[in-house]
Amino acid sequence: MLKKANIKKDPSQALAQDALTENAILDTLSDACFLLNSEGVITYANSATARFFSGQGGIGQKIDACGMAPRLSKAVLEALVENEAIVRPVILSDRETSATTLEQTGESAWLVDAAPVQSGHSQSSMRVLLRDITTEYHTEQVRKDFVANASHELRTPLAIINGYLENLTEGDLLKDQDTALRFLKIMGKHGRRIARIVEDMLIISRLESGEANTLKIKPFRLKSCALDVVERLESVISTQGASVNLQMEVPEVLLAGDRFYWTQILFNLVENALKQNPQMPLAVTVGWREEESGLIIWVEDNGVGIPSSDLPFIFRRFYRVEKHHSQEEIKGTGLGLSIVRRAVEAHEGKIEVGSIPGEATRFEITLPPQMALLEDRNTAEESA
Repeated sequence: MLKKANIKKDPSQALAQDALTENAILDTLSDACFLLNSEGVITYANSATARFFSGQGGIGQKIDACGMAPRLSKAVLEALVENEAIVRPVILSDRETSATTLEQTGESAWLVDAAPVQSGHSQSSMRVLLRDITTEYHTEQVRKDFVANASHELRTPLAIINGYLENLTEGDLLKDQDTALRFLKIMGKHGRRIARIVEDMLIISRLESGEANTLKIKPFRLKSCALDVVERLESVISTQGASVNLQMEVPEVLLAGDRFYWTQILFNLVENALKQNPQMPLAVTVGWREEESGLIIWVEDNGVGIPSSDLPFIFRRFYRVEKHHSQEEIKGTGLGLSIVRRAVEAHEGKIEVGSIPGEATRFEITLPPQMALLEDRNTAEESA
């Protein structure tokens, strides 16, 4: 009679199998994970560490001689020397990032999470995790810059208003009606500027929130929207002796979009042209045409133009082009073109700008074909 074999599992094989399983799990992590002994030598490294180390994954090398960016290795060594846990962000400059095997370009940010690990032996080791927090870091920097710039933009008109208020209330200027009226007009002007800054900040905040209900898509006539913009800017156009003309290959084109934001887009582009060229009889053209690639909308002017060195930055929040030597200071919130780009992108479009200093500037928007609808007078929105 055959007896059932009693097969015992070799403990060493079981341990080896457990180690393989653990290594396989660690290799699935997107974070770099490695171990150091008390001498700072790498004894284990998962697959994600390959981008930090030169050679054969760094195993067997000292942490400060394996090709890792010096700031990262320094943070790890400090934890090893102190034999204490640390969780610390480390920022690498453009040069430090490009000098490593990292795929990132430009400034990058990493979270160093290191902690001692006590084993059964007398010697301790250090477990290290490196997590890419570049996106979070840049998002936070943008937020800080926005708050700082917004505070600066609001502080200036508030200081002016407070200054005139003090003059009016502390002296006898209220008895001088002409002077008091002039002060009140100046205060009103800067009060309106504050209101415009706040309004623009709210608009750009809504656009960047990513909320599904940010856009209220409804067909509207692009021509009607453009005419409304010209009407709103009529006093400025008249004062400057400028002209704004519509150039339409398809006059009654319907646009499937949010009319509020398209009014903002066209208004900001035309207003920007007028502000950049206050002392010349400017000619601005707003036009559109249909192509196979989609609907093309442009705003072009024959003004002083934008220096090529400024073109890559003009859509940044609060960025202002250096004024031309013959111009007065250009007033604005510094958010107009940033709103334009984000509103265009929210409609799945893209915007480009080209400029010849001293001759012309042209902003061109390209929208997907489905954004332009066939004429249907019953569905087009006529309201402003």
